[in-house]
Amino acid sequence: MTGELRRRGYCVNHKRTERLMATLGIYARDGRRKKIRTTIPDKEAPPIPDRIGRDFSVGEPARRACGDITYIPTDEGWLYLADVEDIGSRRVIGFAMADHMRTELVSAAMTMALECRGGSLSGLTFHHDRGSQYMGREFRALCDRLGVVQSTGRTGTSLDNAAAESLWASLKRELVSRVRFATREEARRAITAWITRYNTVRLHSSLGNVPPVEWELRYSQAGLLAA
Repeated sequence: MTGELRRRGYCVNHKRTERLMATLGIYARDGRRKKIRTTIPDKEAPPIPDRIGRDFSVGEPARRACGDITYIPTDEGWLYLADVEDIGSRRVIGFAMADHMRTELVSAAMTMALECRGGSLSGLTFHHDRGSQYMGREFRALCDRLGVVQSTGRTGTSLDNAAAESLWASLKRELVSRVRFATREEARRAITAWITRYNTVRLHSSLGNVPPVEWELRYSQAGLLAA
């Protein structure tokens, strides 16, 4: 603004410009894309400890998992995506998509994870943020029925759920940033295909450059051979 005023013949410095802009209620517009808030803390929910402690190292499957909610832009509006990712194998064992981010969304992802693991998630530690979808009575009751032990990180600290954040970063970088989706259904199909490839084809350096499904198979075979 100061440079433009000077170009028009006014003798001003940046301090005076800032003062006049504040007086007139003129502010610069933030050009960054608005970030949709997906973590809405439930202040009345009982406390849940952090049972992961930022240990997202690979290891035995079906023992530790993490989950989160992200959003995908489409011409019809936002498509919300929730997941359950096995920390030990990096495999996405459950996911769900909808035009909302209510508790049903994360419950559907957990139900898919249950089916993926042959009908049992007993003993699984599930790490997530303190959003109301995860902390509410409905989801807590679901975890209790399934024998899933909940774990939470701190609010507003992405490193406490780094594995989940890394998955979303890969999805946005490899798919979402390259495609403009006309409809939610179009986005749903593309994301489902991407997750399938992520699990079965995409090489993961943390797993020794093999896909998660293959890594789980190798882990199982190694266990059988050791027995």
